[in-house]
Amino acid sequence: MKNYEITLEIAGASAIWTRPDTGDSPGTYPAPTRSAAKGIFESILWNPAVEITPTRVDICSPLIFHHYTTNYGGPLRKSGQISGGNNYQLFATVLINVHYRLHATVRPAERAPHSEKIARWLERTRSPAHAFKEIFERRLKRGQCHNVPSLGWREFVPSYVGMFRPETRIHEDINLSMASMLDRAFPNGPFSAYSPTFLQNAEIKNGVLVYGRTHAE
Repeated sequence: MKNYEITLEIAGASAIWTRPDTGDSPGTYPAPTRSAAKGIFESILWNPAVEITPTRVDICSPLIFHHYTTNYGGPLRKSGQISGGNNYQLFATVLINVHYRLHATVRPAERAPHSEKIARWLERTRSPAHAFKEIFERRLKRGQCHNVPSLGWREFVPSYVGMFRPETRIHEDINLSMASMLDRAFPNGPFSAYSPTFLQNAEIKNGVLVYGRTHAE
């Protein structure tokens, strides 16, 4: 079945693409992981019948790393802190003034437990992937979303999410290599068990990170 490409542009004041090897003082990758990019796309169009696979990210601003401190009050606190209603300071390394263009393919999901309504729609639609692309682009142009997109953490809301703008340019002077980068947290789809996979020797060349093909493509 033919895949169709969807794209979006996103920018914001702060972002964190958490590296799982940085422990309780999280650090960030220079670009979104495939899982993070997938979450951004799905914040615009989420449907159990859709499989969105990010393929590439263009970095459109200089990489500026910044120290960030916040008061954490979540479930990962120690039991004494939770019972006492106490927060603790969480230190992180984030990116500031970020700007990306994201690319992905869209196709009907193969493993999703479709409802009867969705199954009927898929049967009578000649090209479901093309229909999903049109729905996504219509929602993106209108500023509609399934939930609020974020740049990693929920508090890092974007200043712009939309279609590509003609003045946006890739920062082609950015060239980096990463020995290992988180790729997908759920490699067999959103209804599968958590089983992270990693890209080995991932490279950003001339401001572009290509995620590579997955076994489902």
